[in-house]
Amino acid sequence: MSEAVRDERSKRRAMLIRASIYIAGTHVFAGFVILLFTLGQRGH
Repeated sequence: MSEAVRDERSKRRAMLIRASIYIAGTHVFAGFVILLFTLGQRGH
């Protein structure tokens, strides 16, 4: 019983960590794209 609960908690924790990494990576990528658009508009 306690082993299953511990396994479920570690799965949920791993999922939250993975989701946080994906969200952070998406934000970094979006910021990079916005930066490229900003630099591109500055040239014109």
